[in-house]
Amino acid sequence: MCAFPFGNDPAKIEGYRKFWNRSPAARPLVGFSYKSWFPLDEFSASSGWKQDSVLSPRMVRPREFLDDQERLLREGEEIEDDILRGASPSQAIFWGCGTLGSEMHIMPGNIVAVDRALDWDQVSDVSLDAHRGSPWFNTYIEFIDELVQRSRGRFPVSHGTLVGPLDYAVSLRGHEQTAVDLMLDPDKAFDLLLRLADFFIQITQEAWNRIPLFHGGYYDAQYQLWSPGSIVRLQEDAVAVISPDLYRKYLSQVDRRVACQFENTFMHLHATSMFILDQLLEIEEIRAFEINNDVGGPPVKEMLPYFQMVQKAGRPLLIRGSFTDDELKLLMDSLDSAGLYLYIMVADGEEISRLKPIVGM
Repeated sequence: MCAFPFGNDPAKIEGYRKFWNRSPAARPLVGFSYKSWFPLDEFSASSGWKQDSVLSPRMVRPREFLDDQERLLREGEEIEDDILRGASPSQAIFWGCGTLGSEMHIMPGNIVAVDRALDWDQVSDVSLDAHRGSPWFNTYIEFIDELVQRSRGRFPVSHGTLVGPLDYAVSLRGHEQTAVDLMLDPDKAFDLLLRLADFFIQITQEAWNRIPLFHGGYYDAQYQLWSPGSIVRLQEDAVAVISPDLYRKYLSQVDRRVACQFENTFMHLHATSMFILDQLLEIEEIRAFEINNDVGGPPVKEMLPYFQMVQKAGRPLLIRGSFTDDELKLLMDSLDSAGLYLYIMVADGEEISRLKPIVGM
């Protein structure tokens, strides 16, 4: 029987400190999880929502998620690994997009925030203060408060799924129009992005004003990542619609604006963003990088040079995904264990037992 609820032994914090400091290590920080890639299906409160329909804030009842949340966290009492397990408001919902007015559509296994095509005068005020009356924002805050009360210090609580300034611009103006804006109306586009950066900072800080620290540190529940200082997860999935030159000229300043407000900023990336990785590494305020090994994405062998780029730049690297034995061996043989965190999605305990020796456990 595990001595700590959900396997959250405070002694694990030292491993996170070594990760952030890139201290010499005999092996990486390693976590395993049975969680799926589809958070909507993991909770009875959301799995029954009708597909291909609109999700309203009234349909989201935070208290109904809590029992399933604890059930998921209890994997930590079975799995012996290096990570702390915590919770956030539903990771299927794009809380910031909803707060700004996007409609949420229920898809198989997930939620999509529908892009709009607003005029410039309709995006004149994108501050959090202008949207505090949003039902999505109020549900988000209610969810955080419910999790904090349920936790009672047994597990860390974090902010929810918040995307980055460019993703918010796309949700307001549309994918193609946002790219056109940066090329043909760059002053307005850049001003909007800066204001959306401030919105992102504000909604993140709003959560942390309500969340107690966990053993003196902050936390991101999507990646089970504890940090000694304030944390934010940057995400700019929409960079696929712009060129590296446009990123360097405009978006790099926007992402730096966000990153400098937090001590432990990390950037979430997919393979589709690797074409701007060198520009991202120029932003010193981004402390660490998380790169998904996506289902159906490029082979690990093709992603390896990008993983090595992050390490050569002296940044901590978190890799999340499912791996074959050979893929995991390749990572172990090719990457420095210092500042490396492997968050591995598995099917069962038998897979964990097979993979543990490969990662030195």
